[in-house]
Amino acid sequence: MFSEDEIITGCIKNDRNMQKELYRKYSPTMFAICLRYAKSREEGQDVLQEGFVKVFSKIAQFSREHSFEGWMKRIFVNTAITHYKANLKHYYQEDITEIREPENSRHNVDDYEYSREELMDVISSLSEGYRVVFSMFAIEGFKHKEIAEMLGIDESTSKSQFHRARKLIQKKLYELSSEKITHG
Repeated sequence: MFSEDEIITGCIKNDRNMQKELYRKYSPTMFAICLRYAKSREEGQDVLQEGFVKVFSKIAQFSREHSFEGWMKRIFVNTAITHYKANLKHYYQEDITEIREPENSRHNVDDYEYSREELMDVISSLSEGYRVVFSMFAIEGFKHKEIAEMLGIDESTSKSQFHRARKLIQKKLYELSSEKITHG
């Protein structure tokens, strides 16, 4: 097992073994980021590959005073957003003018626990625009102003996309909890 410092130094020297070690160590975390923005696993793998190419080409610029993983995450988020914007013309965004709240029920979504896979499936089922804005705001921690600048949209669009995504997620979790009650 190599230290992070050894891996970084090796990658700066274009050492293939250290590049493989970096990939082995960080690819699961970075792939999870890619999947939050990608339309499919295959697209996520494309973004992952593109992100690692950028990491390897820019690793000499990394300042060791900062978190290496945080630096990499920023590269992967930016790569995913760039990929999303480049392919935007291929995506169709759902136009939901009204999202109905689930009817009153004896069961509350908050009463149930969901697996990581269930939550990721619900987020993945969102339309591209909703999923990207939701991931950037709720998971990555960007502000709506930053999201708007990065995606080239109005700040109000970012806020409404997030609000609608949140409502859809709540609705889908309610449906999932209803299924658990029915089948469990």
